Amino acid sequence: MLKQRIITALVLLAILLPALFYRSATPFGLVTLVLLACGAWEWARLNGFALRAALRTGAVCALLCTAAWHFGLPAARLGLMWSLIGGFWVLVGAWVLRSGAPAWQALPALVRLAGGVLSLVAAWLAIMQARVIGINFLLSVLVLVWVADSGAYFAGRALGGKFFASKLAPSISPGKTWEGVVGGIAAVFVVALLWIYADRNMAPASLSLYSRLLAAGVPFLLLGCVFLTAMSVVGDLVESLFKRSAGVKDSSNLLPGHGGVLDRVDALLPTLPLAMMLVGGGLL
Repeated sequence: MLKQRIITALVLLAILLPALFYRSATPFGLVTLVLLACGAWEWARLNGFALRAALRTGAVCALLCTAAWHFGLPAARLGLMWSLIGGFWVLVGAWVLRSGAPAWQALPALVRLAGGVLSLVAAWLAIMQARVIGINFLLSVLVLVWVADSGAYFAGRALGGKFFASKLAPSISPGKTWEGVVGGIAAVFVVALLWIYADRNMAPASLSLYSRLLAAGVPFLLLGCVFLTAMSVVGDLVESLFKRSAGVKDSSNLLPGHGGVLDRVDALLPTLPLAMMLVGGGLL
């Protein structure tokens, strides 16, 4: 299993890294478009749609992303749109986690399907706009999610149950703890400080997420890191709830050893649009 995970990770990196660092954003846009279209296929399958309908769902997701690309949205100022999408994620995430699987399953299947596809399209548009802003900015958002997840894992393993009597969301993901969340936030703070230091000689247009948040003041930086870390956890929990309601462990087997695309991008789905919202949604 470990060997399979490593091989899959190496193959993905061999595809993603050259696309990311290519002088044009086009290769990266194509690769991420294909990945998120696969995520839409997984989403349809998780919600009970047959194979043919799921394939059409993936195609619709790809077409919507292509249309957004064609009309130049990755390079447009979309502050209001990111605020609306951010508000959607906060409200829906809170509702889903509070109400649980029964409330989610009570929604019409087409409503669930549309919500998932639009979330994937928004995530693709956010990651492309972040790439247009700059590779340093995009990497700082991606690393925030990865560091938050790793920090939460190790803090939860070491300290879980020692400071908080209750688990984070025992009915959805029994292994997650409040200590883990705090550990993830602490890890993100450390990375933010290191990244801001590394940014000190960079041009304003090339700054990371953290330096852009700091430009609005230290309190905004601190609150922004806490908020984005918390929402990355929400994204992870929401997908866990969907898988639990569907009775599956992974969203698919597309990525051997890792599960499916949704299993890899769940925390990014809310975090990417919210990061764009916090920096004003514009190409600052």
